Amino acid sequence: MDAARVGVITFPGSLDDRDAARAVRLAGAEPVALWHADHDLQGVDAVVLPGGFSYGDYLRAGAIARFAPILTELVAAAKDGLPVLGICNGFQVLCEAHLLPGALLPNAGLHFVCRDQRLRVENADTAWTTGYTEGQELVIPIKNADGRFTADARTLDELAAEGRIVARYLDLNPNGSLGDIAGISNAAGNVVGLMPHPEHAVESLTGPSTDGLGFFTSVVKRLVGA
Repeated sequence: MDAARVGVITFPGSLDDRDAARAVRLAGAEPVALWHADHDLQGVDAVVLPGGFSYGDYLRAGAIARFAPILTELVAAAKDGLPVLGICNGFQVLCEAHLLPGALLPNAGLHFVCRDQRLRVENADTAWTTGYTEGQELVIPIKNADGRFTADARTLDELAAEGRIVARYLDLNPNGSLGDIAGISNAAGNVVGLMPHPEHAVESLTGPSTDGLGFFTSVVKRLVGA
């Protein structure tokens, strides 16, 4: 196939849609701008829900974005296997849309956290992580106020038993997430939610590392059959 086409959804309040589009381009794919109010995914091969504060995070983070018209199309496509990556606010939206379990609550201590964060890859078999190896350590920025992943004990046990914890925080848990969880996937592995921002770690000039680029090259290689 020709270059993969990866959609990046923009909501009112999105901050990192252009950064996500740049990461997609650096990974060798064509970024396609998608608008929250549309009903058309434009035939893209994968979708990124970027970070920011969709709809101002009114009610709670991601709660209103979950009802955006384009989410109707996205939820159906994700259930049919479309690769979807939700970053920070995008992770929150995926949980609100019930494409991923659990919820993202206000950080422990109720402070916005912005720092370069060490992570460990726990699952290198999802659509977005095949470019890594299990146990690989990364440095990727985080910036969130509502990044504390939580779920009931049964869900946490299922995530661990099924290998659906994608990444964990190392050294310091920045927001109080249960189990040091930084990212999870759905059972099929095509939908991934990640609280850190890999799109801010794709170029040595602007990021603490290029460790985040692998999330984007992983899905591109899968899509083009490389």
